[in-house]
Amino acid sequence: MVKISSQLLKGTLENAILMIIAQGETYGYALLEQLTDAGFGKIPEGTVYPLLLKLQRNGLIHAVRHASTTGPDRKYYQLTPHGAAQLRAFLPQWRQLKTAMGKLVATHDKEGHDDTISGQ
Repeated sequence: MVKISSQLLKGTLENAILMIIAQGETYGYALLEQLTDAGFGKIPEGTVYPLLLKLQRNGLIHAVRHASTTGPDRKYYQLTPHGAAQLRAFLPQWRQLKTAMGKLVATHDKEGHDDTISGQ
């Protein structure tokens, strides 16, 4: 698996987190595992937890503490109505961007270019 650059992740990771939380409440470590399983690669905890705090401060998610049978209480995150509205705004934009990039990649591949771009 190719490592995704932090700059490329920056624009999509917040919305990826919102999409995961929209599937049902989850806690930080489980969220990290879901991002890895989805193909994002290993995202450092130091990246995800500050984003969760930012999303919380911005009113897109809220946290609820639940008791854990294996240790300290866990903080579970839930999507707020404002977070759901953010996803509704993001998804059409993402689909348009994905389609545009798909066209460019298909043209690039059809012309016989390999995965590297020459300086020509």
